[in-house]
Formats: sequence, C-alpha cells, structure tokens
Amino acid sequence: MKESDAFAALISTGHALAGAGLSPGTTGNISTRVGDRILVSGTGARLGALSNDDIAILTLDGERIVGAAPTKEAMLHVQAYAVRPEATAVVHLHSPAALAVSCLADLHEASPLPCYTPYYAMKAGRVALVDYFPPGDERLAEASGTALRAADSLLLRRHGLVTIGPELASAVAAAEELEANADIHLRLAGRAADPLSPDDVAALPHWRNR
Repeated sequence: MKESDAFAALISTGHALAGAGLSPGTTGNISTRVGDRILVSGTGARLGALSNDDIAILTLDGERIVGAAPTKEAMLHVQAYAVRPEATAVVHLHSPAALAVSCLADLHEASPLPCYTPYYAMKAGRVALVDYFPPGDERLAEASGTALRAADSLLLRRHGLVTIGPELASAVAAAEELEANADIHLRLAGRAADPLSPDDVAALPHWRNR
C-alpha cells in the first residue's frame, strides 16, 4: 500500500468506527504499518473527524518522523507490530460494551469472554485480558505486547479493546465482533447461556491460520 492510500484508509476507517458508535468523543486510536513506518492517529484526535493533519508518521521504534503529535498509546501500537510482524493494522477502541465488560470482576485472563458466535472466533481469534495500567503507561504497552504473542485481540481492564490484523479491514472486523460479543455477554447476564464449545471453536478458520 502506498503511503497516500494508507492516509485515506485510516481516515475512512476512523470515520466508520465513530459513525458506528464505537469511538465516543476523542477516545480510541488506529494505525497502519507501511513498510518501516507506522501511521497512527494523533493525540486528542476525534476518529469521526480524522484528517491528514491528525495523523503522525513514526518509525518502527515509535520515534515521530513527521505529522501530528501521536496518540499517548503509540507505544502500544509499536509493541503490537514488534511482536506480530504479520500485522499491518491495530485498532484500539473504548467501545461501550467492551469497556463495560472490562470493568467486570472475575474475568479469566486467557479467555475473558465466552464465545457466543462463530464470527467472534473467526474474526477476533484468541482474546486475552490485560491488567489495568493508566492510559499511555509504558507498562500497558509492554503488557499488551506480551499478551499479543499468544492472542489476536485484547480486552484491557477498565479501558477497552485492542485488535490487530493483516489489513485495516480485518482489524476493524475483529473489533466489531469483539464489541458484539461483549454486548451479547451483557444482555445475557443472569441467564443460562449456551456458548460454543472449545471443539466448536477449534473447527473454525481464523485469518492467523490461513
């Protein structure tokens, strides 16, 4: 992908996520990797109004080359690309259902949510829970990078979600399915549910295994 196309893709993705109600206010950040550069939304940017002026270009080490001041979560994106070199996109959202679920007690670190639909398994893949650290804290970036060595998507305690993908569209699809699964979990609270079994999940394809 050319850098100019990457700018356009980030902008249209940001607008779509905000239009879907997944990025309230100035929350959330998105990025794409083009060769040895990372294009990431800037600090304080509204994804629904994202423009070329709101995008920073970074080295793979997180050093700003040009553009806007990067999001405070830039190092989380850097860590994701470092541990998952096949990924070219990262989506981090404070979407309502995922954020609500991330505040629940007794979530399992290796599998915080039951798998209610096959689409959650196929798009979000393996989901892990990451402990709470303040936004922008180096420990959050490091913990997220560590978790992404084995997981494909993350639920951040009291913070939201992170998804990765081989392109922006797949990272967005993963975020949408994680949010949908979190919403189902909240709606089913107190009811007897019948999620997919581990065997059901294992029989499904996922982009990581294609």
